[in-house]
Amino acid sequence: MTTGPTTYTGAEETPFPWWLVLLEGIFSAIFGLLLLVAPGATLIFLFQVLGFYLLIAGILRIVSIFLDASLWGWKLVVGILGIIAGIVVLQHPLWSAVVVPMWIVYLVGFLAIVQGILGVVLAFQGGGWGAGILGVLGFIFGLILVANPFIGVLALPFVLGGFMLGGGIVAIVMSFRMRSGRTAVGG
Repeated sequence: MTTGPTTYTGAEETPFPWWLVLLEGIFSAIFGLLLLVAPGATLIFLFQVLGFYLLIAGILRIVSIFLDASLWGWKLVVGILGIIAGIVVLQHPLWSAVVVPMWIVYLVGFLAIVQGILGVVLAFQGGGWGAGILGVLGFIFGLILVANPFIGVLALPFVLGGFMLGGGIVAIVMSFRMRSGRTAVGG
């Protein structure tokens, strides 16, 4: 027996109102479309938002020490790093729009190499040809990204834009399902 209201699927109701999911979906779809249409300008804008977020999150992390002193040393370090990162991103938006995606591409490249190696090892241990082929492809993909990260940096806005647009559309659809489910239940 459930303890609270349920959605149309019978699962416990999420604490998020349907309209917040709708707004998230709309903004995600808009930013995704903008990344696909005007990737350079959109990335610079998004990094400005990231800079403000890091700065504010750093300040709030330090303020939280006065509300809850547990782990105050870690909160102070994370807060200071957030403030520094926010200031750097805000002062150098063009530099940040190149360096941050490059670090992401390196990270993805190294992860693809490791996962590729694990896939090949798994294939030799009886995991099947599929795991081996995917492992080799992942390894090659990772090597390409690590050897030439600018390929990944150039593709990142389009990949991110596609995911944001698709995720936004899914969130919009889900918000209307949440709304109709709550209406049907009586909420």
